[in-house]
Amino acid sequence: MAEPFPKPGLGKMTETADGCLVTSSDLRWYVVYTCARHERTVSEGLERRSVESYLPTYGELHRWSDRRVRVELPLFPGYVFVRIPLREKSLVLSTPGVVRFVSLGGHPYPLLDEEMHALKNALQCRPARPFPYLSEGKRVRVKNGPLKGLEGVILRRKGLYRMVLSIDCIAKSVAVDLEAADLDLLPSSTSK
Repeated sequence: MAEPFPKPGLGKMTETADGCLVTSSDLRWYVVYTCARHERTVSEGLERRSVESYLPTYGELHRWSDRRVRVELPLFPGYVFVRIPLREKSLVLSTPGVVRFVSLGGHPYPLLDEEMHALKNALQCRPARPFPYLSEGKRVRVKNGPLKGLEGVILRRKGLYRMVLSIDCIAKSVAVDLEAADLDLLPSSTSK
């Protein structure tokens, strides 16, 4: 049997968990809300079901009276990112620990591929930690380095510049330390 070829411009063909062939343009990133402290369980459950998921984590040193241990914690507690065609929504929802999709108007809210790409690049290139969600501030664009082109909100804290990458649909943010010389203030930026 001949391999199916995608039509020009549709992207690479991928087999989904239910055995259907889809183009990469059918796959979208969504965010699912999980039961408390079940992020890793959900991510592993999705992998067992052949569903692409992404659980960003950060390391933190925990101290007890008798020892210190470095633990990996979810960067966005209560959330896991999934990349699926929307018709596989029920497969994700039936995964133990998944509560619901982050929705807008009753429909799962898809993230832009560019947002996910920027998030993954930011976390691979620089250490990150959770940061309070910011809805106000000056918007900047990184002009040099591996994060070039990434936009976010800038803060100055204890002599360091931090760019905060905000994911609006889950009201969460990640802070990344940057040099001031690597940032350009966007023209539409206003202080609130």
